[in-house]
Amino acid sequence: MDKETKPKKRNIVGVIVGMISFALASYGAKQLFKKDFESELKQAVIELNNQSPMQIDQFSRLDSASTTGNKNFTYHYTLFDLEKAEVNLDTVNKYIRPTIIENIKTNPELKIFRDNNVTMDYEYYDKHGNFITEISVTPEIYND
Repeated sequence: MDKETKPKKRNIVGVIVGMISFALASYGAKQLFKKDFESELKQAVIELNNQSPMQIDQFSRLDSASTTGNKNFTYHYTLFDLEKAEVNLDTVNKYIRPTIIENIKTNPELKIFRDNNVTMDYEYYDKHGNFITEISVTPEIYND
């Protein structure tokens, strides 16, 4: 009985050690990729900010971008011919928000954001720098 118990204990200990080793290796790999992706986001911010400000259309200008960790990317826009009081938020939510969501879903350049479940925020300011609104698109929205 003693001889049978020792191999079983060794097997159990081996399985436990293997599981712990796998868990640690998996955690380490996740942290490595997390840092790499966070670095990629920061690099994207730097590149975008080097090109900013950039006129997008007849109403808006991309002023800058920023990131928080590896799960949030923010675009900062100015509506340069409008004041806050002139902006109809219902119109923004009815027309601009769906366009942004569709772009996130389909734009090949944003695939890396989709693959890494990044929340994408679009902040809008008026011509005087007053905050107007933010459109936040989470992975739950663009993966729907």
